This record gives sequence, structure tokens and C-alpha cells, in this order.
Amino acid sequence: MSQTPSEQKALFLVAKKGDWKVDVTPVLRPKAGEVLIRIEAAALSPFDWKVKDFGIVITEYPTILGCDSAGTVVEVGEGVTNVAVGDNGEFTVPRAIFQQYTLASADLVAKIPSNLTFDEAAAISGSAASVTIGLYAPKIPMGGAGLTPPWAQGGRNKYTGVPILVIGGASSIGQAVIQFAKLSGFSPIIATASPANNDLLKSLGATHVIDRSADLPSALSTLTSLPTALRYIFDAVGQPDTQSVAYGVLASGGTLITVGHVPIKNIMVEKEVVVLWGVFYIPTNRRFGVEVMSHLTELLENGDIKSNAVEVLPGGLSAILDGLDRLRKQNVSAKKLVVHPQETA
Repeated sequence: MSQTPSEQKALFLVAKKGDWKVDVTPVLRPKAGEVLIRIEAAALSPFDWKVKDFGIVITEYPTILGCDSAGTVVEVGEGVTNVAVGDNGEFTVPRAIFQQYTLASADLVAKIPSNLTFDEAAAISGSAASVTIGLYAPKIPMGGAGLTPPWAQGGRNKYTGVPILVIGGASSIGQAVIQFAKLSGFSPIIATASPANNDLLKSLGATHVIDRSADLPSALSTLTSLPTALRYIFDAVGQPDTQSVAYGVLASGGTLITVGHVPIKNIMVEKEVVVLWGVFYIPTNRRFGVEVMSHLTELLENGDIKSNAVEVLPGGLSAILDGLDRLRKQNVSAKKLVVHPQETA
């Protein structure tokens, strides 16, 4: 057994819509099927500030938020054979990661390939989970659009000639959508973003980038290369205005995947809306999550999927508050904010 401390520092949300507080909490030991991971990098997500501001999802407080991280396995529970102590694990699990150590289900852990740092692994883990659920998870409650994933037989390039629109292409999720869409063969791949991010998105696979401030229906009408009506749109922003405009340009019979959790007005039965929760611990998504994690290392190692650019915030867990405020104010573009919990004073 490794020499793991009995206590650690963690960032707590002390009450519903309440204050944040860095405090001491026990380090839990892994049960059967679990691993204990020392978190080296924790990435921030807009979902974290939305839980705090809107009082959603969580019902018991105080609580520890966060879901995108990477670290080193320091203990394994009974029956765990896919990873060992000392392995670097990248993971997306329902366990809180705004702390120095966390438990993870062993089957939802993926080893970090040698071409990625801890920071890069943390930056891509949550985005990969959200995007793969949205595009490829089965069509069930809290599932996805049910498309054939690129790692499945016949999945690579299956959707050649089918256009897809990505709202918020420069966001962490948007960048991942573009890359998975490219693997699936979607074409053209149209994204909205600030003009400053045009080259980045085209390097990831976007064929057209529309200024996010432009009138979307008008801009789409000028694309002579658009072969058919838009049957797939992925809204990686999830604000009421982006959801509304995306739904408006979606073809009859099409599917809108959105990270927004607010109802869309004037919804019609001939258009499908997938509201993305992006988590593997939901029982209906768990089997799919195990499948994704079994392929993620290879996709990253081969360069099929690349991580976001990373900005490390100094100060450990204490830096999370300012980072989430920047995300809330949309003052982050084309990169992922990451903290190092072990640096917490």
C-alpha cells in the first residue's frame, strides 16, 4: 500500500448557491472495483459554476464539485486489474475532483499516453466524455443521438457527405466535436467562433468557420458547398439564444445536441433535441462510458483526438473561484483552465 495521507485539502461548496471554502477532509480508501487517484491536474468546466449559481443537480451539502481531472493511481481496490499503482490515469467520473485525492471506478479510468501531460489529459477528459455521449450514446433518456462511433466497425467516415454545424467551435467541447465529427466523416463541418480562432478550428477539421456575431441563417445561406439541409447541430454554448437559433436552422427530422439545460421555446415534434449531461455514471450511460474509455487512450496516442490548449492557474484549489468567474463571464477562449490541487497552500 502506498503512503497516502489520511487527510487532504478540498474546495467545498458549503450550501446550495452558497459560498466556497477550502477545508480539510479525509482521504477515502478504494472499495472493490475502485482506484484512489492523486490528482495532479483538475480542469474547470462551465458546468461547475452553473451547479453553484443555479442550485442544480446536487441535493446534499457541503459538496465537492469538479469532474475533469488527471492524476496517478496510488491505491487499487479488490478485483482491479486494468490499472496498477503508479499508473497515470485520465478519467471522467462522478466523484468530486476539486480536492487532492479522489476515488474513481476502475472501468472508467484510461491510461494517459506518453504524448500527453497531466494538464492536457485533464483538459480533454470531460470534453471527450460529453461529446461522445452527445453524438454516439444510445437514444435513451439522458443518452445521445445514437450515431455509430468512429471506433466501431464501419464507423470511421460513415457520415461522409452529411453536414454538421457546431455552435461555439472554439470552446473545449466545440473543439472535441469538430475532431470527432472529422473521424466520423461529416462534411462539411461548419463551426461558429471568433475570427481569431479560424485557423485553430480549421486545423482540427472544420471546413467553414462563421463569425459567431454574424446572423447565422444568412451566413449559412451563402455556403454553396452545403449539400443538404442541416440534420445535425451541436450547440456547445447552450445559452437560450444559441439554442433558439440552432433549432431554427435545424432541418425537419434533424437532431440538436445542446449543453444547455433550459427548455427551447416553440419546440416541434419533428425535430429531436438531445440535452447533454455528459456523464458516464448515469446508469443508462455507464456501459457506453466503459466502451469510450477503452478506446480513448488509443485515439489520443494516435493523434486522432488532440487536447485543448491549457492555461494553468497558480494557487491550487484557491484559484478555482476566479477561474470559474472567468468562465461565467465568458472571458476564456480556445483553452481550458487547469489548477494543480497539490499546490494548495
